[in-house]
Amino acid sequence: MPNVLAYPHIGYALLTAFFLKQVIKRVTERVTKSTMITTEELTLTVPALIFPAISLLFLSYTNKFLALATLIRTLHSSYKEYPDTTISQQIANLSRRLILIKHMQGAGIMSFILCVVSMFLIYLGFDNAAVLIFGGCLLFLLTSLILCAIEIHISIEALDLQIHDMELKE
Repeated sequence: MPNVLAYPHIGYALLTAFFLKQVIKRVTERVTKSTMITTEELTLTVPALIFPAISLLFLSYTNKFLALATLIRTLHSSYKEYPDTTISQQIANLSRRLILIKHMQGAGIMSFILCVVSMFLIYLGFDNAAVLIFGGCLLFLLTSLILCAIEIHISIEALDLQIHDMELKE
């Protein structure tokens, strides 16, 4: 065993691991006493299956963000040349969408982190705590998807605004 005094970061890591183990043990004992949780179906493969889904969501969210950033820059330069209420409404709509995308990404990141923590807890043998953390992972993933649906709805409103403007000009 390495000398803990010579390598303080090892001592901190061991102390943190011990503390984390004690906290998880107490939480697991309380949860087991207060609720009925079955952990027979939750293995390392279940949280691992969510990894590709979350990765694809991040790719989708990043593409949305980049497309919106390009569109905002284009609309901003158009608005500077020809101020128009339609363009200002579109920019307001896009800013709402950017805020949603930020929250979608945040919820997705939390889902990913909780998925990793759940896998780590399964690995350590804290199955009840892993089930709870994995449930949190799924809730954050659901939140991210709901925010994505709201963002798509706002996107459709923006397209309706554009179509309405084209109809008025004809």
